[in-house]
This record gives sequence, C-alpha cells and structure tokens, in this order.
Amino acid sequence: MTEQLAYLNGEFMPLGRAKISVLDRGFLFGDGVYEVIPAYGGRLFRLDQHLERLDHSLRAIRLDPPLTHSQWRTVLQELVQEGADQSVYLQITRGAAPKRDHAFPSRTRPTVVAWATPLDTGPPRPARVLTHEDIRWQWCHIKAITLLANVLLRQEALEKDCHEVILIRDGKVTEGAASNVFAVIDGIVVTPAKGRHLLPGITRDFVLELARAENLPVEERDLRAGELAQAGEIWLTSSTRELVPVIELDGNPVGDGRPGPLWHRLYHRFQDYKRAFRGER
Repeated sequence: MTEQLAYLNGEFMPLGRAKISVLDRGFLFGDGVYEVIPAYGGRLFRLDQHLERLDHSLRAIRLDPPLTHSQWRTVLQELVQEGADQSVYLQITRGAAPKRDHAFPSRTRPTVVAWATPLDTGPPRPARVLTHEDIRWQWCHIKAITLLANVLLRQEALEKDCHEVILIRDGKVTEGAASNVFAVIDGIVVTPAKGRHLLPGITRDFVLELARAENLPVEERDLRAGELAQAGEIWLTSSTRELVPVIELDGNPVGDGRPGPLWHRLYHRFQDYKRAFRGER
C-alpha cells in the first residue's frame, strides 16, 4: 500500500516524513489558519470558495498568502487520488522564529502543510446534540487553528452521549463546535447570519443555494435559543459531514424524533449534485 502523501513547504513527501520545528508558531501559539476541502470523485469541491475563505483568514491574522489560487489548485489536486472521495486538510502558520516571543517575528517563512484523507460520504447518522454557552473568542469568522475551546465543548458533548454541541451567545445561536446550524421554524429554513461569531461555512452556503433552488423560504437572521428548542427540524452542516439531521436537542426530541421532510429533500438534492459533480449519471 502506498504511503499517504503530504505537501510541506514546497515539497511532496510521505506523510510520516513531514516534520516541523518545535519553534513553529502554530505549535507554540496556535498562530495560523486552516481549511478543509472535500473532493468527490477526485475533484476538489468548491475550491474557489474555500480559497477565498483562506485568503480572508490569512488577511485577518496579517499573513500574506504563500501561493496563488492557481498554485494552490495544482498542489492540492496532486494530493487527491483519482476517482476518490477525500478531504484535504491545509494549514498555514506564521512559521518558526528564532525564539519564543508573542510579537510577530520580523522575518519568517510561513509553514504550509497539507494532506488528504478518505471521506465517508455514506448516509449521515442522525445526531443528538446539546446546547452550551459559547465560551470561545470574538473572532470566530477566522478559520484559526486555535481550537481548544471547540475541542473542550465537543468533548463535553461526546461524554454526554451526544454528537455535537450548539453554541449560544447572548441568547442567540451562533454555530456548532464544528458545524453550522440550520433550523426549520414554521416551514422557514433559518440559519444565523454571517458575522464575527461564526465561521462562514462553504457547505452552509451551498445548502442555502439548494434550499432556494427548491423554492423553500429561507432566512439568514438571528436564531434565538427558544426558537431552536421549538424547531420542527434542526440540521448541521460541515465540509466533511455535509448535511446532518438532528433528532434530539438537550434530551428532547426534535419534531417527531426522526429526520424531517425538508432534510430528506435537501439531502437527496445534495447527493444528486455530487453525482453530477463526479460525472456520474
């Protein structure tokens, strides 16, 4: 079996050989950003949108993009196996400085690393979730590698036999620890509007496009915790889990405790789009 391929600072190599310095600022400070890009049938999905979000994150932490979009496409496509469903993880840090210092170093080369892993594209497992106060920082629109709060929140959910945690800030839903959130309120598909308290999800935007193409009423607005508790359906979206139905919230059933009709409708549209994207009939 061929060893998994990685890209590190301009070179392709087996993933097991990819090494970085202990002085790398990503390791010391979480000073970096990342992207996760799905590939279906060996083709990178919505790459332009992912790269635009990457540029936004880099600008937000005052780091110049190390490659152009065309160069990224060449590098990332090289990591994806022909015909495979995979996800590509890409991370960029400010690099290794001569000493550990909070201040930006004057001259460092960014550390760029990427690799691909298999992507499970089978039917999603309906999720049980809990709600929790959003304890994270104020700039959640940046896809930063500083994810300790998300890790702790997600672990709390798992220890309570739940799959995800939905975060509440000032009485309003922001997002999941590793997902965006949708709710069906009186037949309307509602998702929190973009802002600095949530990540602008690429899959989130795609699901909105699918909903509008199906002529479903859609609102991007504040979603209050009380509305969420009364929702007929709740969904989670992410690049690797796609569109997941929530059947239980804080121990109570969502709707009748089964994936709802609008979820089924958009899930099948999502799968139709993927088949066409792969070039399948």
